[in-house]
Order: sequence, then structure tokens, then C-alpha cells
Amino acid sequence: MDQSARYADLSLKEEDLIKGDKHILVAYHMQPATGYGYLEVAAHIAAESSTGTNVEVSTTDDFTKGVDALVYFIDEAKGVMKVAYPNDLFDRNVTDGRAMLVSFLTLAIGNNQGMGDVKHLQMQDFYVPWSMLRLYDGPAKDITDLWDILGRPRVDGGYIAGTIIKPKLGLRPEPFAKAAYQFWLGGDFIKNDEPQGNQVFCPTKKVIPLVYDAMKRAMDETGQAKLFSANITADDHYEMLARADYILEAFGPDANKVAFLVDGYVGGPGMITTARRQYPGQYLHYHRAGHGAITSPSAVRGYTAFVLAKMSRLQGASGIHVGTMGYGKMEGGRDDRNIAYMIERDSADGPYFHQEWHGMKPTTPIISGGMNALRLPGFFENLGHGNVINTSGGGSYGHIDSPAAGAISLRQSYECWKAGADPIEFAKEHKEFARAFESFPGDADKIFPGWREKLGVHK
Repeated sequence: MDQSARYADLSLKEEDLIKGDKHILVAYHMQPATGYGYLEVAAHIAAESSTGTNVEVSTTDDFTKGVDALVYFIDEAKGVMKVAYPNDLFDRNVTDGRAMLVSFLTLAIGNNQGMGDVKHLQMQDFYVPWSMLRLYDGPAKDITDLWDILGRPRVDGGYIAGTIIKPKLGLRPEPFAKAAYQFWLGGDFIKNDEPQGNQVFCPTKKVIPLVYDAMKRAMDETGQAKLFSANITADDHYEMLARADYILEAFGPDANKVAFLVDGYVGGPGMITTARRQYPGQYLHYHRAGHGAITSPSAVRGYTAFVLAKMSRLQGASGIHVGTMGYGKMEGGRDDRNIAYMIERDSADGPYFHQEWHGMKPTTPIISGGMNALRLPGFFENLGHGNVINTSGGGSYGHIDSPAAGAISLRQSYECWKAGADPIEFAKEHKEFARAFESFPGDADKIFPGWREKLGVHK
């Protein structure tokens, strides 16, 4: 049935809704199934996302009508619709009255994703008013806390050179720790990849003490602090806490140098919130493995990578992977920098809404996926800064000299960009960066044609 008379009001103005501070606003790309009208389907989405049913029911009263979600804007030609969701629709914790991301998702991409009159429906952006924003946890730690540990300024502390222990499956305990030590001789930050946890060939209680020993030896040798992001992802709340508690105990006086990695897309909001609330002293590393199932540019349902990142800041992620903006191996383009801007700035524009964060701590962009020292200068130029964590697996362990040299080449790449230097000329004075050209000749040929002659390198 057509519910547009109740669940649509195109006379509402967005600026008035924002000023009123009583609605979460959501922008979708939507295409109706054949034979259905645009406003009719848009209203059905709003109804299904709030108080509607497919028939009139006796329990509907004036109160329930007062919390109807309302379609307030449509552009049928562009396939855009916007819905205003009253704050009172969303569930709150019984323990502390705070907001829950699961409630937002339950309504905003709940049953409406499977309705027969909808051909395509994907959330593109959302706006959270201050009255709701203040009810979300937000990050407890951010990149400034890592800069503190690394002995850097709290403002523009710069690039954090990181890696991932490869292959993705991981290694047995002794080779894992050795690989960590080799990188830490030149780099800052190591993370588990998403499959690595308590595997039968690499038990947590065997590998973690070895990793900590490798960290201590690397810190002694370099005189620099090091960071490790440990995967505590698990199906069970108590299992996750057991992993986290063991890791903190094993690292003892250096527990502040441990981040907790959580696979937040496959694990869900409950896992992120549990880590955020149980361990507010640790940097919370949101790994988004699996998100491409719905956020791929080819997808027409669910929500975008931008929406996922914005939600992660509400939940309290200290950092989240944001792709490589077209400079690495993953999907994405240069305009994906608005993802980074939204999570790291206090005031930022999304595709459809401007968001004020009112002092909520930022979420660090974590750059991963096929990056190396040759690709980074263009990435930094596009983003406009280098205050990110970059985890380069192949970019470190694929370096022709050593993982430590690979790590140093990454940092030199940042220094090259920051100085505004010509990369070829910079390479002549920086051995590790120069050797990255020989380590990744395919990228070198593409990005810096003629590099062999300029650097005096022969096949």
C-alpha cells in the first residue's frame, strides 16, 4: 500500500531539521523495482525503518505516529532520497542510557534491505545531531597517544611506519617473532593480519611472549619505542577478554605499546564496543576485513565505505583501515580522502551532510593494501598530510635489502614528500629509498619512468 501520506513530508527543510537537533538524517541511493513509484517506495522504506506495518493495526496511536521516520527529500532523476529518523526511535542502554550503533543499523538498514519493491538501496551518508552524538562513546585513544609513546609532538607527529606479518596466514611462533624483530629495527608499528590469533600452529600463549621479547630487543638496539597491534577478535565476549588480558599481562610494563585489533565488520558493533569499554587504555584498531561484500563501488545494497568509517568513530575506534585511495591494490579512488577527513577532523563534509564532531576524539586513517615507498609520495600529496598509520607488508618484507631497510624506505618516502623534494633526487642521498626502486621495479617504471638511467641502475 502507498504510505506516502504518513511517511513522507517533502515540505520539511533540512536546515530546520538540523537546527531542531531531534533527528538523525540518512541519505540513500535508491531505485524502485519495476512498476513502483519512487515516492511510494521511499515512504515504504521510511515506514519499514520505523513504525510502519503493511496493514493498519489497532496499537497505532498518536505517540507512535509522532516518531514516524519521514522522507523529506527525493531526487528521482539522481536516485537520491533522504529520511529523517526521530531520536526517540533509537534504543538506549539500560546501564548508562547511552546510544547503540546496533539500534541505528537495525532501523536504517534493517528490513528495508530485503523489501520486494526495492531494486537498489544503499546508505551513502548520515548526519548525527549533537543530542545523539554525545550519547556515543567515541574513541578513548587516538594517534596523539601513539605519538607520545614514540616521543613525537602531539601536533602533526607525522607518519607511523608499520607492517603486517606476512603471509596473511601468519607464521609459527619463532619465525613470527623473528620477522617482527627484523622490521622493528627500522619501523614503528606491527599488526596481526586478520586470520592471525590463536592458530593451532601459532598459539597465543607461545607467540606473544616471543613477540614481546623481540620488541624489547629492538627497543634496546634502536633506542626507540615500538608498537604492536594484537588481534583479539573472537566470537565470544569472554574469549576476547581472555586474549586481551593475557596479552596485557605478557607485555607488562610495556602494555601501553599494545593496540587491540578487532575485526569490526565481521564481528559487529558489539565486539568493537566491548573492546572500547573494557580496555579504554589501549588504542583500538578497527580492522574492516569483509566489508567489501557490501561497500564495494559495485555494490547496490547496504552502505558505503564512507558510512562504515564514520560509524567506527561513533563506536570508539582509535583507527580504521580506509584503503589506499587508488594508490594501492584495493578498490577506491583519490576522492576517498573524504573518508579520512570525516574521521580525523572536527568539522567535515560528507557526500550529503556536513558533520560537526564537537570535540570527539579523531579516528586515525590506517593505510594498507599494496603500498610501498614509491607509491607513498603521491598518496600523501593527494591526502594533504602524512599523519597516518601505514601498514605495508610487501612494501617492507619485499625490500631488496631487509625488512628494516623496507621500513626505513617508507619513512624516507614521507620525509621526501614533506620536504617537497624530487623523489629521484632524494633517492640519490637516501640509500633505502633508492633501493626501493630496485625492489619494486614495476611500480618504479610506472611512476618514475627513466629512473634506471637517472639513478645509474642497470638490469
